Amino acid sequence: MAGPEPGARRAMLWPLAIFVTIALALGVPFLIWGESLEANLSDEGAGAWLESYGTYAWAGGIGLLIADLAVPVPTTAVMAALGIVYGPVLGGLIATAGSLASGLIGYALSRRLGRPLVLRLLGPGALAEGDRLFADLGGWMVALSRWLPVVSEVVACMAGLSRMRFRVFAAALLCGSAPLGFVFATIGGAGAGSPLLTLGLSALAPFLLWALLRPLFRK
Repeated sequence: MAGPEPGARRAMLWPLAIFVTIALALGVPFLIWGESLEANLSDEGAGAWLESYGTYAWAGGIGLLIADLAVPVPTTAVMAALGIVYGPVLGGLIATAGSLASGLIGYALSRRLGRPLVLRLLGPGALAEGDRLFADLGGWMVALSRWLPVVSEVVACMAGLSRMRFRVFAAALLCGSAPLGFVFATIGGAGAGSPLLTLGLSALAPFLLWALLRPLFRK
């Protein structure tokens, strides 16, 4: 059986090429400053830094989570610090809000500025496969990517580039962000860390939530 035509193969590679390009653009700061920032923003260090802002500690936490779009912020440490400062419930809500804001900003900027640039550089056929991919699997990709460093930002940006339906993106983003925010805020508030438990909960909860909500967004 003959394989895909050369044009079809090139089209299939476009989403991967765009993913790698965005990942490299977002990943370079992690390679340069990631270790230093992670050392300074451990759970306790981030908690002390947020507490120094007094009543505006919540704004500092949200600001750090949004800044993760451009600089290597250890987001889970910030979420745990919000749990230390505000407790698991309020800290979880603030952490969720910060993760949502980060994803929405990445989506909006990429949709408004990134897509025209890609179309100008690569032509109208370059994003066709990406559009189809996010139309079919975008909800799963967005929901399950939130607990993966760098990948979460890349997927949010690609969702914007692919013009994924906003209400589907926002719902999937919430399904991924809320479990992550509350799990790490709870761990921070409890003063204990369990990496395996955290990974399992933050990976399983978005899957279950999006599986429940996905039927509401079918065309």
